[in-house]
Formats: sequence, C-alpha cells, structure tokens
Amino acid sequence: MKLQNQLIAAFTGLLLIIMAVTGYVIYSLILDLLIQDEQRQLEQKGEILVSVLNETYSTRQSMEQLNDFLKEQDLQLFLYDRKQNAVLQSTMSNQVVTGFFLNNDFSDTSEELWEFGNNKFVTSRIKFLPESLGIEMILLTPLTDLQLVQQDFIKRMLLVFLIGALIAILLSYFLTKKLVTPLSNLKLQLKKIENRKFNEVEPVVASGEIKEVAQSVYEMANELQRYINTQQTFFQNASHELKTPLMTIQGYAEGIKEKIFDDKEQEKGLEVMVSEVNRLKKIINEMILLAKLESEQSVYKRERIIVNDLITKVNDRLKPLMNEKHLRLDYKIEEEIYLYADEEKMLRALLNLCFNAVRHAKTLVQIHVTKHKNQVKITIEDDGEGISEELIPHIFQRFVKGKSGETGLGLAIARAIIEQSGGRIEVGNTHQGGAIFTVVFQPVNQ
Repeated sequence: MKLQNQLIAAFTGLLLIIMAVTGYVIYSLILDLLIQDEQRQLEQKGEILVSVLNETYSTRQSMEQLNDFLKEQDLQLFLYDRKQNAVLQSTMSNQVVTGFFLNNDFSDTSEELWEFGNNKFVTSRIKFLPESLGIEMILLTPLTDLQLVQQDFIKRMLLVFLIGALIAILLSYFLTKKLVTPLSNLKLQLKKIENRKFNEVEPVVASGEIKEVAQSVYEMANELQRYINTQQTFFQNASHELKTPLMTIQGYAEGIKEKIFDDKEQEKGLEVMVSEVNRLKKIINEMILLAKLESEQSVYKRERIIVNDLITKVNDRLKPLMNEKHLRLDYKIEEEIYLYADEEKMLRALLNLCFNAVRHAKTLVQIHVTKHKNQVKITIEDDGEGISEELIPHIFQRFVKGKSGETGLGLAIARAIIEQSGGRIEVGNTHQGGAIFTVVFQPVNQ
C-alpha cells in the first residue's frame, strides 16, 4: 500500500474512533440532560399551578373541589397526600392511577423515574403550602417523548459527523498528497543518484524536515559529482605524471638495448633513467600517502604537542636549503602554544608548505604563530611572485602545480593532514605580492 493511502487510512480510522467515542458519550449524556431539563420545566409549571391552588384552596376540605379544575389542565399529575400515603386527585383514570401506585413508591422522594407498563415517566414534585398539610403535586412526562427528542438529536449529530468526516477525509487527502508528493520527487532524485546521474538531480520543493532531507540529498549529489570529477581529473593527471617518466625510461632503455648511444650518451641515459625512477618512486609514494591520509583514520596518532618545538624542527630542516639558496628565514611565536595533532604528520605538512615557499621566495620566508580569540594561526609567507588568481581555487588539488612545482602532491598532502587534524588552510597573496598560507587550529589547554 502506498504511503498516501496508508496515511489516509490511518487518519480516517482515527477519525472514526474519535467520532464513535464522542457519539457514545453524547448519546449517554443527552438523555440525562433532557430529563433534567424536563424536570425543571415540570417544576416551573407545577410551582405556578400550586401557587394558584394555594391562593384558591387553602384547606384540606376544599381540596375535594379540585377535581374539575385539575381535569381542565393538559397535564399528567397526581395530588398526593404523604400523611395518608394516598392519591387525592389525578388527571388520569383510576386504572392508571392504581397501576402507578402499585408499581412505584410514591413516598420515595429520591426516585426520579417511575414505571408503568413498558414505559417510564419523568417525575417532579412540588409541595403545597403550608407544608404541614403534607400534600404535594407530582407531575409526569413519558420518557418516550424525551427519547424521540434524543433520537432526533442523534440523527442530526450523525449527519453533522458524516459531513465533517467527509470534509476531513478530503482535507486529509490534499494534505497527505502535499506531504507525499515531495517524498515521491525525492525518491526520483535518489533513483538518479543510484544510476550515477548526479548532474541531473534537481532540488525538491518541500517544507519542514522533508525540505532539510531533500536539501541534504541535493548537496550530496553535488558533492558526489564533484568527487567523481576530481577522481577523473586525478586519474588523468596521474596517468600523465606517471607516463612522462616511464616514456623517458623506456626511450633510454630501448636506445641502450639497441646500442644506438655511445658510451658518453649511454652514461647520461643511465643517469636520467635513475633520476626518473626516483621521481616516479616519489610520485607513487606521495600518492599512496595521500590515499592513506584521506581514507584511514588509524594513520593519525593525535597527541598534545608544543607548537614552539614543532616550528623549531621546521627551522632545523629548512636551514640547509635556505643557506644553499641564500634565503633568510624569519619565524616568531608570541607565546607557548599547544595543539592536539599527529606531530610527525603535522611536521610533514608544514615542511611541504615551507618548501613551496622556499621554491618561490626571492630573499625571505616568514613563519608566524599567533593565538587570538581562541584560535591558533600559523602563517607561512614568502616574498616571491605570488599565486595567480586562476590557480588559487585549485591549488590544493592533486597534481595542480604552480611555476617550478614538482609532483603537484605536496600541497594536497598538507591540506589532508591539516584537515584530518581538525584545522583548516587558506591561501592568498600578500600586499607585497608574495604567497601566504594560513593554517588555523583550535588550541588545547596547557
């Protein structure tokens, strides 16, 4: 069964249960309300009648003259003498009076319903004044009259319930359709994702939680599409990067095998082959490292580290290269700062950023570490030519190389390490024109 039909069935079933319970309660209460209302009306009529009789007939002897007056009233009533436990007068026949007297206890003032034959009657008692006379008027109304009113009321109520239920079911149909339609559209978009048609996924118009789920699905499709595009670009670039040294090695190997080189060229070819093998080995090792960084959490051994010691290790490893290129390294740390990261891999990430800065710097490389507003910032800056605006959005992707770049994997590895350590990395150009990398972390307590 479809979800829409299930919702309509559930709503209709709940509505019927509520209506049944409500109808039963109303049916049970309406008769009591009708009896109370009828007793109140009888009491009002009786009080008026008794008031007239009290003014006209004030003694027991004069009560015997009431027969003609009472028969003129369109009421079912008794004049009952409590002291003698006898009916003095009645608007009904003697046979009916006798039947009532035998079937009911006239002296029981708590009994509100009397029985006669197969019928029941609602009663109301009004005392004559003075009460010492012991005479009271008992008025009656057949319960069947009230039951007819009750049945008429129930019929009207059922009609109202029926119309209300019909409107509610129609309303539930439109509401559930409004709810289910976005789910159906969402199912269609998920089917596109299943078939890898990520670029065909469209936003689903919805509201509430469904809107949030639909937005998540749409963002997931875009992310999957971006991932696939990145993977395709990666394989294209990887094949190109691997093909170049392999073709060089193959060319020299075939030349040496066919003895088309002299001794000097053969020696040079062997050196090129060794160099290309080392380059190929470096590319493969960095590709493996990057794959592990992005897929295996177990390679990270996070611990509390001192940033000051980390920067000192970076400085020690950069010195030989800086001296060789006649560059100056300027690093500054404001205070002793702690991070929670894998020290070995974080050292690798910072060295990759620094090696990149050294390749492009003219005279100076700067490393500054600051702590501000519960953030630790590590900036690595050079005074080179900077990064082109077209390259900045793609600089951390695999095999994206700037001018004088090597494998195109160093910055991608640095980004993966930093992000897996809970930080983020940004890149831009300084006002002087050089490149600046900013790494941001959350500090830990000392």
